[in-house]
Amino acid sequence: MSIVFCSLEIHLPYSHSLKEKRSILHKAQDRLRSRFNFSISELDHQELWQRARLGAVSIGPDRKRLEQISEDFIRESERILGPDLVSYQVEFFEES
Repeated sequence: MSIVFCSLEIHLPYSHSLKEKRSILHKAQDRLRSRFNFSISELDHQELWQRARLGAVSIGPDRKRLEQISEDFIRESERILGPDLVSYQVEFFEES
């Protein structure tokens, strides 16, 4: 069993309230969830208007399959968020 964790660092320079930020994040999360089998949550910067960090996790039988899924997930995140996606990090965890 393998686990993949994707961290997305987001900057929303045009957001002027937490309500506006959450609306943008919820739309992005819903679009990603509809295409991929990932659990997604806001992990950091909850009280900042223009910053966000999302975490996404998925579990699969082997790392090779999760590598492909995570590449597709990151590519779609880049497409949805565009220049708002500042950076991302992908980590794999293996059952020993």
